[in-house]
Amino acid sequence: MPSKHYHWVALSNTTLGMLLATVNSSIVIISLPAIFRGIHLDPLKPGNVSYLLWILMGYMLVSAVLVVTLGRLGDLFGRVRMYNAGFAVFTVGTLVLAFDPFQGGAGALWLIGWRVFQGIGGAMLMANSAAILTDAFPAHRRGMAMGVNQVAGIAGSFIGLVAGGLLSEIDWRLVFFVSAPIGVAGTVWGYFSLRDTGRRNPGAKIDWLGNVTFAVGLTALLAAITYGIQPYAGHDMGWTNPWVLSGIIGGVAVLAAFCVIETRVESPMFHLDLFRIRAFAAGNSAGLLTAISRGGMQFMLIIWLQGIWLPLRGYAYEDTPLWAGIYLLPLTVGFLAAGPLSGTLSDRYGARIFSTGGLAVAALSLLGLLLIPTDFPYWAFAGLIFLNGAGTGLFAAPNSAAIMNSVPANQRGVASGMAATFTNAGMVLSIGVFFSLMIAGLADTLPRTLTAGLTAHGVPSGVATEIGNLPPVGTLFAAFLGYNPVESLLAPSGTLATLSPADRSELTGHSYFPSLISDPFHHGLVIVFGLAIGITLLAGVASVLRGGRYVHDEREPEPRGKVAVGEA
Repeated sequence: MPSKHYHWVALSNTTLGMLLATVNSSIVIISLPAIFRGIHLDPLKPGNVSYLLWILMGYMLVSAVLVVTLGRLGDLFGRVRMYNAGFAVFTVGTLVLAFDPFQGGAGALWLIGWRVFQGIGGAMLMANSAAILTDAFPAHRRGMAMGVNQVAGIAGSFIGLVAGGLLSEIDWRLVFFVSAPIGVAGTVWGYFSLRDTGRRNPGAKIDWLGNVTFAVGLTALLAAITYGIQPYAGHDMGWTNPWVLSGIIGGVAVLAAFCVIETRVESPMFHLDLFRIRAFAAGNSAGLLTAISRGGMQFMLIIWLQGIWLPLRGYAYEDTPLWAGIYLLPLTVGFLAAGPLSGTLSDRYGARIFSTGGLAVAALSLLGLLLIPTDFPYWAFAGLIFLNGAGTGLFAAPNSAAIMNSVPANQRGVASGMAATFTNAGMVLSIGVFFSLMIAGLADTLPRTLTAGLTAHGVPSGVATEIGNLPPVGTLFAAFLGYNPVESLLAPSGTLATLSPADRSELTGHSYFPSLISDPFHHGLVIVFGLAIGITLLAGVASVLRGGRYVHDEREPEPRGKVAVGEA
């Protein structure tokens, strides 16, 4: 029988697990330049872009695909058992990643494969942590518990940016190895302290057909959308690529088949009837939309800082990943300030006012980011991203608590998995959606701007025109990874060696490329942040539609194979 203090043990351990899982989803973003230098692979060569994308998204993709399955298995066989196994799998993956023995493409494949393995462990943690907390805390205190847990989860994605920048400056292997001691401690601690206290149905059958169709459909869809940003057949992007189109169409078709299967099997992977609960359906809709907006904003802010603002202030390109993480700290501070408070208050007043108000604040902050100049004063930028973090913090904890409160006790694992799936899928979708929009925006103005700027500094017109007509994705990735884009673009032609010292110094200096790209980038930023504002406001509408505070009546027994539904 768990002690009277068990709920605090559950909260502290699951918070550590969520922090570890989400830090590792973002720590690699900032560390990619150091990782590629460490394995001696140029990420900007066309054939290596796929390595870059899979190292970036493999962990998130696996997490998105598997959390529902692993949450369902937690409902069947024990949430604590699955959670503890997740800590162990995650830790093994971390250690193996740190000891990558290969170089070049083989080294990249090693990292991709073991990041996928690590993502399985992360999915086990994310799928079951909220369910363990819901089992451990009474309904009137779950908002506070979810607040702390969600703050750790989302703040981890921000903290990873800073940690990756700091550690990769020392050695890229530390980016992975740093998680190992925490993983070992969390595994041992969880094994000896956590206990299954919730209702489960170990006699139910596993829905193998549903699991397979869900995994195949979601993987195909998310991977195809991400690959859509790569050039194809002379186009700036790959949306006409037959493989991309097949992935999108086929993925949607398989997911549709999955929905049909789930209405006909005896023990479905998750009950579609859950979406008849208004608080559950609205909360997950708002969570998905917010994740898309937040993920897109995060990538754009990194590019903005690393590709323009920091070089204009004299920072070396190889140092910009570290300083971008540091200058994004107000985003994390805002989230940490608002998250636990909103979770506690939502226990008393319900989720709607806090989650909806938080999304309104986030939308206003995005509008503010559109209005400041590309070469902004930092105080204005810091204030706006603090507001964005605070708005996200106001939204996250109440929304998560409302979702978990709305479902029957024996469905908490799968409900937790569904919520995590929507969040992780939104982050992966944001890569394809927002990079595509930025590339489209740059394609309108960057070619002529880049061609004219290079020609003015002695680059032969033929070379300048060829570079100007290259797909903007290369320039965008160069800025994202902390490379000097002009030097990277001119290196293959050998043109730099033929220029005068003055022109060569100007073109490869800190300020030339950021000044050149400022106007085209702002044009793309208007498109990207305009969509982000629209998505955030749409999430606010979904949040309003959740209704008042609703807690599923746990005293009512659930008929076998059925889910009690209700709404505020």
